Amino acid sequence: MYLLDTNHCSHIINGDFAIISQLQQNANAGVATSVIVQGELIFMAQNSQQQASNLQRVEAFLQAIDLYPVNGEVGNCYGKLKAKLYAQFAPKEKNKRRQTRLQDVGFDDNDLWIAATALQYNLTIVSSDSDFQRIQQVQRFPLVSWVSSDQSS
Repeated sequence: MYLLDTNHCSHIINGDFAIISQLQQNANAGVATSVIVQGELIFMAQNSQQQASNLQRVEAFLQAIDLYPVNGEVGNCYGKLKAKLYAQFAPKEKNKRRQTRLQDVGFDDNDLWIAATALQYNLTIVSSDSDFQRIQQVQRFPLVSWVSSDQSS
């Protein structure tokens, strides 16, 4: 089962044929996204130049795909994962560590929620976001990208 990150959902919403083809090829394995991605997509549409049309396209996409929720089990996984990232990447001095935010060590909170969802449900994350590769330094999980290298630049 695949869990699409925001960048791949955006490609699909924007009609990227190569990504849509990958989606169709993998449909039998199951493809879903997270409510975290839902929030990111809505935010992007709300802040776009063509708000009404973009919201309409995002909502149509979200109605056609399954969404994984954030629940207690995902929350537990998130907390453990965040602790591992702090142990690996945050300053070792206690005073500095207390003042260090996740963003200070180079991670986006939403990516941690998405990774925790994938870990909890044993899903393969589909993303071209390098944060997930860094998260794998402390916790391994399946990760693929359907974006070819010439598209990701």
